[in-house]
Parts: sequence; C-alpha cells; structure tokens
Amino acid sequence: MASTSDSPILVEPPRPVDHSDAEGVFKALASERRLLILDWLKDPVANFPPQVHGDPVEHGACNLFIVDKLGISQPAASRHLKVLVDAGLVIPTRRRGWTYYRRDEVALARAAAIAAAV
Repeated sequence: MASTSDSPILVEPPRPVDHSDAEGVFKALASERRLLILDWLKDPVANFPPQVHGDPVEHGACNLFIVDKLGISQPAASRHLKVLVDAGLVIPTRRRGWTYYRRDEVALARAAAIAAAV
C-alpha cells in the first residue's frame, strides 16, 4: 500500500541507557513491600486517608499512613522508604513536621528503560 503522505517518517535512534545506577534501583525494587509502596503511591488519593497538611497529589502520602498500611513497625517502614529515596524512586517532602512521599515518575521511567535494555 502506497503512502499518501509526502513527509518521511523519522524514527529517532534509541538513546543509550545509563546503567550506573542500575544496581541501586534493582536492589530497591527487590522487595515486595517497596513494590507495594510504589504501587500505592501511583494513586495516593485512592490508597490513603485524607491528609491535613499535605496534598496527596503534590506532596504524596504521609509516612504514618504508609507505615500503617504496610502493617510493620515505623523503623522498618522508614528503612524501606530510605532505600526508595536513596535509589531516587521516591521524593520526600517535609511539611509541618511530617514527611510525605511521592513517586519520581522520571526516575521510574529511567528504571524501566534500564530493565528493558538488559
């Protein structure tokens, strides 16, 4: 079938993937609890109760709600959140003495690209 358009179709060559942070990302994703946190943070409004001081879309979910939903101790949940923050997959925001966490969609897309390139 002949093309009706005179414009050529331009295909951008694939960009090289930076594997330097792959180990930290894969370690962060190697936990069912951390995967649950990332999944819940996709839609914090649906997955967590209303918050007083932080907007769930702009700031993310309050750490206390994440702890409660995980059903584990606060120190254990804090370790999981720290791993996600250190890997750059979630962004912490301090507001009025509380810490809120939201997904870093750019970093998660980069992680998906790294996984796809392997």
